[in-house]
Amino acid sequence: MSAELDRLVEVIAQLREHCPWMATLTHQSLLKYLIEESYELVEAIEESHPPAEVRGELGDILLQVVLHARLAEEAGEFVLADVVRGLTEKMVRRNQHVFTPSGELRSEFPATIEQIVTSWHQAKSSEKPERGRFEGIPATLPALALAQKSLQRVAEGFQNREAGAEQTARAEAEIQLGERLLELLRGSPDVDAERALRLAVRRMQESHHE
Repeated sequence: MSAELDRLVEVIAQLREHCPWMATLTHQSLLKYLIEESYELVEAIEESHPPAEVRGELGDILLQVVLHARLAEEAGEFVLADVVRGLTEKMVRRNQHVFTPSGELRSEFPATIEQIVTSWHQAKSSEKPERGRFEGIPATLPALALAQKSLQRVAEGFQNREAGAEQTARAEAEIQLGERLLELLRGSPDVDAERALRLAVRRMQESHHE
């Protein structure tokens, strides 16, 4: 790791030892901050905030990662280097169109996005062949994101078609979908839309259970 990252890890360790507030943090108590910081980064990117602001939001996300790793280290479970190593290995393993099994760059690469997506899914499936159709989709996702990811798993080949879609057509479809969703909510203002959609997704997943 770089000297800057090493220094950050050192600072967090010192704060955990000497700052009473930091000392009380747990994986569970940090979750709300991770969610808030993630939404702040999304907003900064979507609204084209200055690069310095995006950099700051990325730093806030990194802080959450380092904090969780520090808590795990204190519990004797793993350290940040293990997180980095595991991620690197996964990126190499899942991107067989770019890397050889040993991590070296291949001499040639796929020509199309469709080939890349196919290779990635094959590599991911080989890690856990018995993976269920909806496995890996967090149940705690916002209902709309949960529904979309679940439908993508049901609609085989969805990613391939989406990858080749024209940007203009996609933007137009986004506008139309937003209006339709808004109209649906307008027709049922007293219904808990989040709960209604989450229950519908659960019923759909159960009907497609493998």
